[in-house]
Amino acid sequence: MKRYFSILSVALLITGTTVGAGMLGLPLVTARAGFFPGLLITFVAWGYMLLTGLFFLEATLWMGDGSNILSIAERFMGRFSKSVTGLFFVFLYYCLMIAYFAAGAPLLGAFLSPLFPFLQINIKISLVVFTLLFGFIVWMGPKVIDRSNMLLSFIMMGFWMALVGFGSSEVQMEYLSHANWSSFAFALPVLFSAFGYHNIIPSLCSYVKKDKHILKWGIIWGTTLPFCIYSVWQWLIIGAMPKSVIEYALAEGKPVIFILQGLIGKPYLMKIGMAFAFCAVVTSVLGVAFSLVDFLGDGLGIQKRTGSRRLWLCLLTFLPPLFFAMYNPNIFNTALGIAGGFGESVLNGILPTVVVYIGRYRMQLDEKLYFFGKKNLLILCLLISLGVIVLEAYHLR
Repeated sequence: MKRYFSILSVALLITGTTVGAGMLGLPLVTARAGFFPGLLITFVAWGYMLLTGLFFLEATLWMGDGSNILSIAERFMGRFSKSVTGLFFVFLYYCLMIAYFAAGAPLLGAFLSPLFPFLQINIKISLVVFTLLFGFIVWMGPKVIDRSNMLLSFIMMGFWMALVGFGSSEVQMEYLSHANWSSFAFALPVLFSAFGYHNIIPSLCSYVKKDKHILKWGIIWGTTLPFCIYSVWQWLIIGAMPKSVIEYALAEGKPVIFILQGLIGKPYLMKIGMAFAFCAVVTSVLGVAFSLVDFLGDGLGIQKRTGSRRLWLCLLTFLPPLFFAMYNPNIFNTALGIAGGFGESVLNGILPTVVVYIGRYRMQLDEKLYFFGKKNLLILCLLISLGVIVLEAYHLR
């Protein structure tokens, strides 16, 4: 039972990291192709990110305890690659943290305003409270993060089921039948961001003492659950909202939560939608911050990440996104798109694929730690990553 609980814990941490702010924009980009093309490309993205996650796990298990992505890059590809990887990691996960702050702080402010009517809670105050609240949880350490994430994940699922239950009667087959297969691949950059969880794998390896069985099944279940959530979520939004409404929200850069009021038409259910969105953002913040603290500690050579040392790492993790989000509160869509198209493709696609290729076929490392996939599959994953980078560059032209 202890092992099953550990698998559940790992799976929920991965699910919490995966199901986040990316979900708020996902049905908007897949709607351009239609529900069935969008479902297919979501399946492709899920399978790809599951594979590269297992590759990343394989590489991490070859390393010593406490190692992170920098150590992995240096061992397999040299010091220059370590520096490049560090730059991409900082770029990607600070972009994600900025996006999460920009999406989560306004939602927190919307909940706090009725509780404290005598205060004028603006976006800056919301950002500061958001930083202090969740920075404190991350500073408390892995166990507090784990328990907080598990609680929020269950709450989030409850809100999600309520939204689906009340909104399912609005779904129309006419909206679902639309298909534009020529544009279905353009959702991949956002899907890569929506399925990103690889950053937390080194931290999870330390947390469960490198138990391969727990980690493997935790990744499988932890990515399958988001795929199911995303599929039903797209069915609800694309099937219930006219295409013109979705296109307007996409053009205005608004998260999907802002069109839910038109779908639901009931104020109290709109609050449920906002609560769901808030939980989704916070679980991602906890997962990303968890790994970013370990990454910074690894890069700065801080082995004991507790007390005042962990406090400094938490400040380095939370202050930069706080300042960027304060400077531009509308940075959500920009930060999320660039993070998925470039950062995720390099760090969670190209890097684990190349590292596993080197470890297996050049260094001939322990075969007992291999998962599955031969050379051809590794090459295919590499080509998909390069293709997504080209797609995002085309989109930003």
